[in-house]
Amino acid sequence: MTAFPLGPQWPTIDPFLFVAHHLDRYPRGNDELGPAAPLTGRAIGNDFAGVDGWNMYHGSVVPGFPQHPHRGFETVTYLRNGVIDHSDSLGATARYGPGDTQWLTAGAGIVHSEMFPLLSSEEDNPLELFQIWLNLPRANKMVDPHFTMLWSESTPRIPVGSPSADGSESVVTLIAGSLDGQRAQNPPPDSWAGNPDSEVAIVHLELQPGSTWTLPAVSDGTVRVAYFYRGSNLLVGTDEGSTTLDGGHGLQIGTEPVSFTATGGTALVMILQGRPIGEPVAQYGPFVLNDRAGIEQAFADYQRTGFGGWPWERDDPVHDRDAGRFALRPDGGRETPEPLTVP
Repeated sequence: MTAFPLGPQWPTIDPFLFVAHHLDRYPRGNDELGPAAPLTGRAIGNDFAGVDGWNMYHGSVVPGFPQHPHRGFETVTYLRNGVIDHSDSLGATARYGPGDTQWLTAGAGIVHSEMFPLLSSEEDNPLELFQIWLNLPRANKMVDPHFTMLWSESTPRIPVGSPSADGSESVVTLIAGSLDGQRAQNPPPDSWAGNPDSEVAIVHLELQPGSTWTLPAVSDGTVRVAYFYRGSNLLVGTDEGSTTLDGGHGLQIGTEPVSFTATGGTALVMILQGRPIGEPVAQYGPFVLNDRAGIEQAFADYQRTGFGGWPWERDDPVHDRDAGRFALRPDGGRETPEPLTVP
């Protein structure tokens, strides 16, 4: 087992394409739900420098990613802290918060925006999220796009190990797949994760000091990567031996049972698992197809059709400060889980 360092974008293995971990310590918000702080010195429109511990990304007023297209894969956005406002070319829109996951099948093409409104004008507005790109097989590259919300209340959280001295529990959060007799919420209908033979799983592990948890074995040919993104020491063990990871490092693990022990402080780990699709990958920016011809066709289609057009008045739509958590689906159905609590 050879460790590798984690950068802004983490290395992945088929069927995954990309993993980004965003951690922004945003200040108080202003009346426009942007930062109540000067933006001078930032490359507005392309701000990724992390000045003062936060980024505007491609936003100019509110941080985030205004409208942009995708084709040929899926985005899975798991939010640990903060708020995201979503809008897309299907007419779907949403606001979601800590513990929620948005799963978007781009398929034949979709345009969406992901904005990070700073709702609190009294306190800081920290944001932490993971965005994971999951490939689609050739047969599903051009399926109809699909918008899904996986709300926190319905996301399995499995207590593991013994509570720490202060009573804190170690918890496995099951975003996709099945584990210990529990199954995550259903992925979109055309997802590779929906194939029962794919063994796709997305697992977040919060392990308290001294606690141990064992990831069960999977079928031969399934690939797994553990990303130890926060903590000091993590002991990773199999029947053949063990290795100690420093925080900020990842490790490709095998198909046998794998134990994780937090030998330092609390360990936070993201685990991605799945059987490879095993097809050629051609990627250019927001498009992932099987060859160069597919990429060229994606650009031509987007220029001609806009993937259905943009139905919103602005490129970076955000909702009212008191909108709460909700999703408006393309079919007009509305989902309204428990509201957010904002100081």
